[in-house]
Amino acid sequence: MDLKTKYMGLELKNPIVPSASPLTWNLDNVKSMEDNGAAALVVHSLFEEQISHEAGELDHYLSYGTESFAEARSYFPELEDYKVGPVEYLDLIADIKKTVAIPVIGSLNGISTGGWVKYARNIQEAGADALELNVYYVPTDPNKTSADIEKLYVDVLKAVKSNVSIPVAIKLNPYFTSFANMAKQLDTAGADALVMFNRFYQPDFDLNKLEVVPNLVLSTNWEMRLPLRWIAILYGQVKASMALTSGVHNATDIIKVMMAGGDVAMMASELLMNGIGRVNEILTGVKNWMEENEYASIEMMKGSMSQKSVQEPAAFERANYMKTLQSYQTLI
Repeated sequence: MDLKTKYMGLELKNPIVPSASPLTWNLDNVKSMEDNGAAALVVHSLFEEQISHEAGELDHYLSYGTESFAEARSYFPELEDYKVGPVEYLDLIADIKKTVAIPVIGSLNGISTGGWVKYARNIQEAGADALELNVYYVPTDPNKTSADIEKLYVDVLKAVKSNVSIPVAIKLNPYFTSFANMAKQLDTAGADALVMFNRFYQPDFDLNKLEVVPNLVLSTNWEMRLPLRWIAILYGQVKASMALTSGVHNATDIIKVMMAGGDVAMMASELLMNGIGRVNEILTGVKNWMEENEYASIEMMKGSMSQKSVQEPAAFERANYMKTLQSYQTLI
């Protein structure tokens, strides 16, 4: 059974890639990922705030508004709460490369070019095989247009791409006026991969303390439907590799990603909830399904259920919409 796939030009033994999570803080976990069959791994993110703190200044996008209300300062964690600083992060990348033979993908999380360019180079020098840019930006300024927001993403990508030689992926959110056009812009700007989608963690209100508090909810299977749809639509329309992240929990999910046209399926919540050993169990499930359904390779199934592969591609969205509503009618 040939499970090989290619992601950003990297030859991978299978399509399962643990995404950025606290699991990579520990080298034993990293080694366990490889031992259980992970084809590559994304190291947890180095945040722009950490880079800015080292430089003695905060980027204006992040500091804007913090003086408006005293409680706004509580939104930011103390820098001591981060597990590693920028220098330690680079050391960790180097240590992970010594620990495993699978490709290692660094991760930068922020919204501006600033220190990103410098640390993108440093992550490359530390031995990372590729880099993932996690552009986490919630546009709240009503004076900023959609074109302004799109330019921010493209500028960050171009700045990093012009300063490193390793492949660069960009992790996106789906909230663009025209996501297909945004994907095309990034593809044209040189993105080696599009990672869909970033999960925006919504805060909650503590009514007893009258505070805004973080609220982490791990993913469920249904969350993969949105990125699955967009990968199916974009398959064959962009040159960049495509990765699905959010909602991947079992072998069926992996197969769906491949059939939509994805190159890799990334997971974190499943491993956090049920252990790193799930990688091996899921791989076994993928192999069994392929054997039962007479698929000799991942390549045979890739893109077979994409928009490009249906009889009427133009009707892909509307036909599915109408059929979904009609299916509910049959239940009542």
